[in-house]
Amino acid sequence: MPEATMQQSTAPAPLVALTEDEVLFRDTVRQFADESVRPHVKKMDEEGIFEHSLIDQFFELGLMGIEVPEQYGGGAGTFFEAILAVEELSRVDPSAGVVVDVQNTLVNNALLRWTTEEQKKRYLPRMCKDTVGAYALSEAGSGSDAFALQCRAELKGSEYVLNGQKLWITNGKEAGVFILLATVDPTLGYKGITAFIVEKNFPGFTVGKKEDKLGIRASSTCELILDGCRVPKENVLGEVGKGYKIAIETLNEGRIGIGAQMLGLARGAWEFAVKYAQERKQFGKPIADFQGIQFQIAQMATEIEAARMLLYNAARMKDAGMNFVKEAAMTKLYCSQVAERVASLCVEIYGGYGFTKDYPVEKFFRDSKIGKIYEGTSNMQLQTIAKLVMK
Repeated sequence: MPEATMQQSTAPAPLVALTEDEVLFRDTVRQFADESVRPHVKKMDEEGIFEHSLIDQFFELGLMGIEVPEQYGGGAGTFFEAILAVEELSRVDPSAGVVVDVQNTLVNNALLRWTTEEQKKRYLPRMCKDTVGAYALSEAGSGSDAFALQCRAELKGSEYVLNGQKLWITNGKEAGVFILLATVDPTLGYKGITAFIVEKNFPGFTVGKKEDKLGIRASSTCELILDGCRVPKENVLGEVGKGYKIAIETLNEGRIGIGAQMLGLARGAWEFAVKYAQERKQFGKPIADFQGIQFQIAQMATEIEAARMLLYNAARMKDAGMNFVKEAAMTKLYCSQVAERVASLCVEIYGGYGFTKDYPVEKFFRDSKIGKIYEGTSNMQLQTIAKLVMK
């Protein structure tokens, strides 16, 4: 065997390569998505309601506590596996992908990293068994300027009393536990921001209206109303006044999750378009035989592959304990761009049919737009990237 060939065969696997266990996990989620989620997609989108039986199945399959250690009832898996799950679910329905994404990359990650042992024992088993989580940061005047929040938390005896409103909260309708950010003192700026673990049944806590959205319609996006909401002092997450640190670091992980959602979306739309191009005939032959269509399909495939490499690398870096802030921002930025471009082109490949709700690609196109908006707009990702690459 030539020396070069021998060296190549013994070289370490690429950072983004999957192990046999990861392939098995990915394929299991993919099969579940195709067989169990896909039959509900159209109805969920039309009605704007997530099928609750699917959430029960998410728990049964262990998809809601992938990284949680076994001692708390979780799967003791990796962040990379959570990303694979989000990608495969989103390939069928991005609304399903984001339910699992928020649970794992935001809520569970925050609980694993910042809670006391007592809090872990109290909440993590629930998050793995039957309780959906949500992450509540945004407010009417606090979007990209995340730390302009006005929600107040005032210590009164053994409880904090919270007053204010949260908007755009994913999983708001289904969630039983919320990681919620409020300020104990507005004069302190970001140093007054504190994170709390708030349960849905706490007095003074109400889930308000569910937004009627363009895309990911089955995923609930709700307002939260805190009117003298009483939260036990022991439900402070981390330290008082350190909520900004929790928010920043949790969102870095969450952005990789949104990248996975957008990559899955792009794959799902592309697969439908390729199949349609091979079936649709014009001028006596399938449109896939025309070079113009072939080039579009090839360009989309290339961008999807590039997005996958960026996503998997960022997830591997997170698992390895490396600094992944720049890579997370790049992942979310690029995957959301690819998702929108691919979904748009897929609508065009379908032609007039692509513009109707009888075919699946128009939904992917509607779903894709949110990728550039939530968990940090594209402009905010560019700002982060610019700061880091220009140091």
